Amino acid sequence: MRQGLLIHSQVLENARDNIITNVEPSADLADSCVDYLAQLGVEAVFGVPGGAIEPLYNALARSQRRHGVKAVVARHESGAAFMAQGYARETGKPGVCCTTTGPGATNVLTAVASAYWDETPLLVITGQTPAANIARGALQDSSNSGVDTLSLFQNCTRYNALVAEPAQFERLFVQALQSMYGDPPGPVHLSIAPDVFRRKIPHSIRLDMQRHVRRARVIDIAQVNVLADEIAKASRPVILIGEFCQRGVCEIVAVAERLNIQFATTPGAKGLVASAHPLYVGVFGFAGHAAAREALVNPQVDLAIAVGTRLGEWDTMGWDEAALLNNKLIHVDQYCVHFSYSPMARMQVFGDIAAIFSALSARFSTPAPQSGRLSNVFDQPKVAARLHFPAPTAGVSPIAVMQWLKNTMSADTCVYVDAGNSSCWGVHYLDSFGPNTHIPEGQDWFRMSTQFASMGWGIGNAIGAAYGNRGRLFVCVTGDGSWLMNGQEFTVAVAEQLPMLFIILNDQAYGMVKHGQRMANAEPIAFELPKVDFCLMAQAMGGTARRVNNLQELYAITPEIINFDGPVVVDIIIDGEAVPPMQTRVKVLEAAL
Repeated sequence: MRQGLLIHSQVLENARDNIITNVEPSADLADSCVDYLAQLGVEAVFGVPGGAIEPLYNALARSQRRHGVKAVVARHESGAAFMAQGYARETGKPGVCCTTTGPGATNVLTAVASAYWDETPLLVITGQTPAANIARGALQDSSNSGVDTLSLFQNCTRYNALVAEPAQFERLFVQALQSMYGDPPGPVHLSIAPDVFRRKIPHSIRLDMQRHVRRARVIDIAQVNVLADEIAKASRPVILIGEFCQRGVCEIVAVAERLNIQFATTPGAKGLVASAHPLYVGVFGFAGHAAAREALVNPQVDLAIAVGTRLGEWDTMGWDEAALLNNKLIHVDQYCVHFSYSPMARMQVFGDIAAIFSALSARFSTPAPQSGRLSNVFDQPKVAARLHFPAPTAGVSPIAVMQWLKNTMSADTCVYVDAGNSSCWGVHYLDSFGPNTHIPEGQDWFRMSTQFASMGWGIGNAIGAAYGNRGRLFVCVTGDGSWLMNGQEFTVAVAEQLPMLFIILNDQAYGMVKHGQRMANAEPIAFELPKVDFCLMAQAMGGTARRVNNLQELYAITPEIINFDGPVVVDIIIDGEAVPPMQTRVKVLEAAL
């Protein structure tokens, strides 16, 4: 599951079968909270314990003894929230994290803000100062007399509430769930004091929470008919698939195939389609491909259909008006708020993306007369053929690392790329695995954060996804800068024995900063990092690791690291002089000066 994807009906049905009904006639509010999470199919709560949240951990301990929801302990609260996001994305179940008061709540804010901008469903539960201790100088006071955590969460959540009394809990919990899967989805926050968590309540489960996270597949059929007419009369339409097309991408591609329409993706949607598809022209946006922009700016193109995208900086190649943001645009989305980014569009079509394109597919069940309008589409060079592969000056070329992944990973591998250079190399140079021309829905192979782009996002998200699906290999491509910030979360993967690969692109620098300064002719400052052997670091954490100095060594260790049962770190000394494809980002920053 990707950010903003609606919860899967099958997940809900499976969860219904696992509702814990044999509970004590009188239980703590914390037990009721955990039981409701179990009702939603949640298997784990990611967090860091502390005194103010201890009653929830007591309930999780009782749940674990029943083989129910368990606690997964992160090493930093932001890591816990990132893991919960990855878990939600992969499983379709709510991602849940918890923290204590004070620094526990403030530490998690960056990851919550990331979920807010990535529109990822996330339930955040933080401890709160007991009412009797407010305005008395309580330790880690998080009330409005101390560091007011409710105020801190206000601008990075879809819902934010204090549970002051047990009688409020179920009502506020339901409101939080509905907001978490709202328009758009995102993180929600409940603040609960330990004395409230410990209150006894008469029944542990009274409500059916599953019905509060279901959404109807609503479309405006009149609008869809107008859209179909626009497509039918267009001489050369192009489709841009956005990251919020997780449910519906198969229907979009089916329409494109039926009408022989080229399609591109935004950076965040790259993993939803197969690189080998004959109609796919590559990524349009940050670190994207010239072929994708050429397809959109072609003077013959008279219709650009952007689907499931916020049309932000990275999705539009720095708000490229010539290619996309003009009156050729039709914006299709399931979240009304996204339409505020496309006031110049010829038309805005609201509704469930899968249902809209299913209706379009039925409308075009017989190929339209214009279906042959792109008879030359197969004459266009494939994306891979247009890429430049410079020889490395020292170390391993990052491009070669992307090719190694392409050549060695199995078809069901999923790659998370972290913020920084990793995202540049991955977006531009990594192709999907195997010869497939279609990606099954829900099996996206490439994931990244395109809005808040927090360093360490990939590390935590990959761990959470791997926890949620141990039958799939997850690879996190990250940099030495991100690893120095967040690499301690590797110990969670070790403790849980998750089958994962962590690929560290080690160039002893904040590479994006270094190259960005050079491109902008800025002062070269504050980008250098120390020489660190991350292989030894990972081994000291109890994990398995290998260090790679050249491409031959990388291919030599491949059979061992891919078949290893637990997590493996591969510390690759890369060519630090290789320039990442980040020019559009530099141009946007320069234009703002």
